[in-house]
Amino acid sequence: MSERLPPQVKLFGAVSLLNDFASEMIYPLLPAFVTAVLGGGAVALGALDGAADAAAAFVKLVSGRLADRPARRGPLIVIGYFVAVVVRPVIAVTAAAWQVVGLRVVDRLGKGLRTPPRDALIADVTPAPLRGRAFGLQRGLDHAGAVLGPLVAWALLTGGADVRTVILASIVPGVAVLVLAWWATRDGSGRQQTATAEAQDNPVPSVAVRSRPGASLPLLAITFFYLLRMPETLIILHVQQLGIGVAVVPLLWAAVHVVKSASSFVGGALSDRLGPSRTMWLGWVCYAGLAAGMAFATGPGQAWGLFLALGLVAGLTESPERALVAAFAGARQGSGFGVYHAASGAAALAGGLLLGAEFQGAGGAAAFTVSAILGLGLALLWPFLGGVRRVPAR
Repeated sequence: MSERLPPQVKLFGAVSLLNDFASEMIYPLLPAFVTAVLGGGAVALGALDGAADAAAAFVKLVSGRLADRPARRGPLIVIGYFVAVVVRPVIAVTAAAWQVVGLRVVDRLGKGLRTPPRDALIADVTPAPLRGRAFGLQRGLDHAGAVLGPLVAWALLTGGADVRTVILASIVPGVAVLVLAWWATRDGSGRQQTATAEAQDNPVPSVAVRSRPGASLPLLAITFFYLLRMPETLIILHVQQLGIGVAVVPLLWAAVHVVKSASSFVGGALSDRLGPSRTMWLGWVCYAGLAAGMAFATGPGQAWGLFLALGLVAGLTESPERALVAAFAGARQGSGFGVYHAASGAAALAGGLLLGAEFQGAGGAAAFTVSAILGLGLALLWPFLGGVRRVPAR
């Protein structure tokens, strides 16, 4: 077995880097833009994350089903990136919070189109024992792009640009995304189609993935984690309330993605070595402790430290989740990732609205306390449900 990742995986890593460069020039500024400029509240911010992910959930289910046919993956991926590149700059000319939410939803619809076929393609071209590292590379470069974007946004803001100008500027890296996405889906297509010829000839509905032996419990646990996890817009709002200024938020956002990027490579390697279930469980334990810490934080120094430490959670969960889905999906990678992304997106909506309402009604500390308790419960139950075990490569 070769220890080198396929070139196509590396190309998608570059696509993810540039796309997040463009996206994260905007995202950390949205809480201040929605609340200070457009007059929205915490519920609007919860809806911003949750509604966007949930609106994409159905699209992910459909695109995952379509992605069981390899020939369809390339067009779905390119169209998905095209939608995001075109829609994101339009946020700059909005005049109300609901318009931002609507455009964010359309942006995420593009993500819904491209994500399951992209993940299915990565899983198919990568040998099973290397899938953790393959997804670790993709997630690591994705988060690396999320370092560059906020740094550029901060430089523009400190240079005199306003928030709307920064949002408009995201079109520049977006154009490069489209070029690389087309190249990535074009490169290695013969290998991709060979790897999943059986799936192309005999596709099955997405529900078949859920019926695979042992697949339901991990999917339910992952979905519950997305339900209880605090939306990042609310985390940003909380740290602002703890004394971190709006102008500094892009720097904080860049710093946390340094942690996410570095830990994604580690999480991918641990997933291949320890098994995705065990690695994912470590991420849940980490989240419960850090959310509890955020509930009791009292100043900007603690906010900085806890916010950066939360980056470890992404590194320990994102790659193992995808490796676990790939193991259970078998030949139906498109359907498998469609179900995974759809379920987690729907859970993110419910969690975003519920935690947003708790945040607005009782404060950030109360919302983090609820999230931490639920996270601890999930982490304590998982070993007793047989979750902390190795999942064999398939």
